[in-house]
Amino acid sequence: MTLPDGLRLRRAHPQDLDDVMWLEHTSFPTDAWSASQMSGELYSPHGYYVVVETTEDGAPTIVGYAGLSSLAGNPVADVQTIAVAAEQRGKGIGRVLFTELLAEARRRGVHEVFLEVRADNPVAQAMYTAFGFERIAVRPRYYQPDGVDAWVMRAALEPAAQAPTSAPSPSSTVGPIGQEALDDRS
Repeated sequence: MTLPDGLRLRRAHPQDLDDVMWLEHTSFPTDAWSASQMSGELYSPHGYYVVVETTEDGAPTIVGYAGLSSLAGNPVADVQTIAVAAEQRGKGIGRVLFTELLAEARRRGVHEVFLEVRADNPVAQAMYTAFGFERIAVRPRYYQPDGVDAWVMRAALEPAAQAPTSAPSPSSTVGPIGQEALDDRS
């Protein structure tokens, strides 16, 4: 899966906080994370956050982000969040973000991934189901202040294919995302 022309996927860094928070508040107006929560995620050594940004028309603009959390050596990971700007939805950006999170989970040796999704979000539920996630529980009134239930979903991951030790392990979607992507931001 590839991104539409004019967009690129890269690793998020703490300097993205303001842009991510703008998208967080527009995507989740009633239950957005606080800036301090998101900052903690971006700085966390256990987190892996990626963004999709525009590459045309001047300064890059973040139009999507997603995050994964997994302690080193732990075979379990949690999808923390995923959001795509309303005007960019339906273009496959969410699938690219989600594919990259799952690729990172495999690179980390994760065997199971968990997530919560709003019970009133059938589009996200369908995407997660298409990736092999199954609903395993419901958390009543999890999303506040709306009182919306959360579906807890789980998927088992196949191990990543072993690459030769001298070669980098590329992502199956867009290539490796690492320091080189962080260093090329103008």
